[in-house]
Amino acid sequence: MKALSKKNLVKHIQPTFAPKSKKNMGKVAINIATGSLQTKDTIVGIDLGTTNSLIAIVREDTKAPIALREIDGLTLVPSIVYFDEFNNPLVGTAAREKLIEAPERTIYSAKRLMGKSYKDVSEHAASFAYKIIDDNTDSLLKVQVNDKFYTPIDLSAEILRELKKRGEHILKTSITKAVITVPAYFNDAQRQATRDSGKLAGLDVLRIVNEPTAASLAYGLGVSADEEKTIAVYDLGGGTFDVSILHIINGIFEVYSTHGDTYLGGDDMDRLVADFFKKQLPSKDEHDKKHLQELRLKAEEAKKYLSNNEFFESEIDGQKILINKEQFNSLILPLVERTLNSCRLALKDATLTPDKIDAVVMVGGSTRVPLVKEKVKSFFGKELFDQLNPDEVVALGAAVQADILAGNNTEMLLLDVTPLSLGLETMGGLMDVLIPRNSKIPTKAGRQYTTQKDGQGGMRISVFQGERDLVQDNRKLAEFNLTGIPAMPAGLPKVEVSFLIDADGILKVSAKELRSGIQQTIEVKPQYGLTDEQVEQMLMDSLTHAKDDIATRALVEATTEATQMLETTETFLEKHKDMLTEEEVNITMAKMKDVTQAIFNKNKNLIQKEMETLNEVSRPFAERVMDAALKDAMKGKKIV
Repeated sequence: MKALSKKNLVKHIQPTFAPKSKKNMGKVAINIATGSLQTKDTIVGIDLGTTNSLIAIVREDTKAPIALREIDGLTLVPSIVYFDEFNNPLVGTAAREKLIEAPERTIYSAKRLMGKSYKDVSEHAASFAYKIIDDNTDSLLKVQVNDKFYTPIDLSAEILRELKKRGEHILKTSITKAVITVPAYFNDAQRQATRDSGKLAGLDVLRIVNEPTAASLAYGLGVSADEEKTIAVYDLGGGTFDVSILHIINGIFEVYSTHGDTYLGGDDMDRLVADFFKKQLPSKDEHDKKHLQELRLKAEEAKKYLSNNEFFESEIDGQKILINKEQFNSLILPLVERTLNSCRLALKDATLTPDKIDAVVMVGGSTRVPLVKEKVKSFFGKELFDQLNPDEVVALGAAVQADILAGNNTEMLLLDVTPLSLGLETMGGLMDVLIPRNSKIPTKAGRQYTTQKDGQGGMRISVFQGERDLVQDNRKLAEFNLTGIPAMPAGLPKVEVSFLIDADGILKVSAKELRSGIQQTIEVKPQYGLTDEQVEQMLMDSLTHAKDDIATRALVEATTEATQMLETTETFLEKHKDMLTEEEVNITMAKMKDVTQAIFNKNKNLIQKEMETLNEVSRPFAERVMDAALKDAMKGKKIV
């Protein structure tokens, strides 16, 4: 019986709400530096943004949320990470200054890459000044800097680590707990990636909160226990857009519908303006990373300037560039119309019309663009909630949620939650979390898996509880076998595993092969036999070993991916040896040995480097074989 193989098909099911509970489930505060328990919780709200990130708290004296400011008066930390030649990271403003000087080592917009494979972003890959690895698979993408490989989780962790350090410097106290916001449409993989980033940064992520909910809280919507409203939250940030229709009653937020685009935002406005400027300049090498960055930064400057002016003029390499507001509005109008179409679809999904919306909350720095405000106001026919700083509003709302979790705000409903994460064992003995800890219950989540061997007729479903990355460090709850899977090539069967926790904390696990319909279900009690002290110890262990766990997971994932690549390449060579030259076979086999040696050395970056080399070597003749197969298949066929 083989372990599960995770497929790049993820379904996230919005959790429902449970009655108010007085239970305090699984809370623990740990000083990462000393390992000692803290008697007082400092829970911060964090907006991990595409362009900028920031950290906020609720003031004890005024009970108002505030964004933490450094001596320079700035609240925003640019979501940019620069690595020097020794791979030492710089984050924020200091990193931003390296965008033109060292574009290939300065990573921006990492949030757009969260939970994505190369195939998901291949259309826009050329617009990034840094190197995104194309490994021709559906695995999570990686960014190469110098001789190291970084996932979006690693990059986001650097930003969170900087925010944590910044907050500790301002507050003069250790910060170990946080509420982090994500777009409402983020799927389970993207949410889990955000949690992993927090964990790697030394933060216990108590809650992942939807950005629209946080923005509503910042404006005081939903604070009153007897309030009932239906609101729209229009969130246009640097890299992502979403609109959410929320119903608020008795302090409970229910998401009626959400719609958006993970690849639509201010960055896209900048790209259109950069292309507009490019036409005004002599032809340049499109692979000149420094020139691309200069264009992008000038475009961003123009976008901001035209919010209050009619005309922008500047220079690049001594050449004049210019654009006026009318031209800018004409360029970005299709993008704005795309956001309004999302608004229409969100209203349709909620079976509502614009006149049924009581309030429209504006979120994200890109909502400062006058054309955006004008079109949104016209669409909904409502005055806009845009008084708060659109860059800060989400973090302020996260701070309100953090204040609730800290027990300082008793006016709002704190729902019962799961004390520990629940998940399955996947290839390499990794813990794949389906229901993260602190998820509201009752709740339901599902994900699709597939087989890892041709003709595999069964799967072992092993259910675990805990916060560590390897299942051997977590608590096993149950195990059963799903048998009778029809014999098919590896990767073809679709097995959906669903977790359902009812209001009593009973977990029901079901597995169903979607093509044949065979199904198996069990019930377990996820909290049975665990005391509060044991839960706290498991949480403490997860934080203490966070760095090692993340490194181990990365190595296991790289090893698994490399092993599968070796098997695939070996099968390909055997099947198509007649179409390959002896030199091609020898070179490929030599590179396969290099990958095998890297696996033996247990060096994640070396494994990924050798995989990339093997991929580059094999790609030309793999494409040749595919072309030949297509020509053969099309013989005698007419294309009309």
